[in-house]
Amino acid sequence: MSSKSADAAATQLSQLRDAIDAVDTQLVDLIAQRAAITAQVGQVKRQLKQPLYVPEREHSLIRARRQYAEQKGLAADLIEDVLRRIIRESYRTQTMQATPTSTDLSRPVVIVGGRGRLGQLLAKLFGQTGYQVTVLDKGDQWTDELAAQAQLVMLSVPVNQTVGVIRQLPALAADCVLADVTSVKSEPLQAMLEQHSGPVVGLHPMFGPSVQNLAKQLVVVTPGRCADACQWLLDQFVNWGAHIETSDAGQHDEAMGWVQAMRHLSTFSYGLHMAEENADIDALLQMSSPIYRMELMMVGRLFAQNAELYADIIMANKQQFPTIGRYLERFGEALGYLEKGDKARFIEQFEQVKAYFGNYASQFLDESEGMVQLADDQRFRQQHGG
Repeated sequence: MSSKSADAAATQLSQLRDAIDAVDTQLVDLIAQRAAITAQVGQVKRQLKQPLYVPEREHSLIRARRQYAEQKGLAADLIEDVLRRIIRESYRTQTMQATPTSTDLSRPVVIVGGRGRLGQLLAKLFGQTGYQVTVLDKGDQWTDELAAQAQLVMLSVPVNQTVGVIRQLPALAADCVLADVTSVKSEPLQAMLEQHSGPVVGLHPMFGPSVQNLAKQLVVVTPGRCADACQWLLDQFVNWGAHIETSDAGQHDEAMGWVQAMRHLSTFSYGLHMAEENADIDALLQMSSPIYRMELMMVGRLFAQNAELYADIIMANKQQFPTIGRYLERFGEALGYLEKGDKARFIEQFEQVKAYFGNYASQFLDESEGMVQLADDQRFRQQHGG
């Protein structure tokens, strides 16, 4: 290419980049305009007492925009990714406009353990929604007036202290809802039923205290007593955007053995092994695939949090310990036949497990691809100071 042609091409490239910058600015302006409209939507929802998250509306919106994107020759997945990120931000702005579902806001909501991180989040949500919130924590004393007036007492204390705290509760109003947010349910639920003769319900928020809002977050409900009297509380979580799943306490605790004890102990052991072997984390990050980076992120995430909390969670699921023991045996067996070079045995068991997962295997593969892309984008931003 001649010098003159190169100069012309460079000029054209600069002009095209300027045009892209102008369009990007317009995109930001349009997103800001959309945010202002969604804030108004939140105000109208409050008047109508509608929930933050309406799945049918979001699904309809996404479906229509995907079709329009294809008509414009754009990748539907790209537009869906962009819209979902924008929608997630709009939920954050609408959270403060949530509607109270209780019919009597003059009666206080008491958060026992309300200075803990999850307790603080719950107190904030109730307060923003218009409830009178009273926080009790270590050293705070109940008053007869508070016990008689409370419409809800919610326990957000460490799992190994929950039953003890329940047994020390004063006599509550007959219609006061007593609830807990502990990660195990059988013992706390039984203790609440024995301590309080009124409405009782067990809750397990399947999210951490760092969430910005409850849109699409899962709350598992284990019914106790007087379900109708507890319904306003469940409706409040739905109004905040949460998804409710109901389970009996025993079924919940069995599942949590897998979801929590097994996973957390496996993650802890992997991190412990890395530390004992002094693995070079920087080198692993530099040469890791996006999927391994995600796995490493989940390990590091555990150790960025409270050690006592995870010890309590694992130890509260002792019924899972025999299963964990069998897991270690299977791990050792697999290592044994791999050391012997028995590839056929590995393939045989691989196919057995593949058959067990069935269609879930391909479903999980598809779901993880989007997460892998996000992890890759995050690594790029970190590497380039974005």
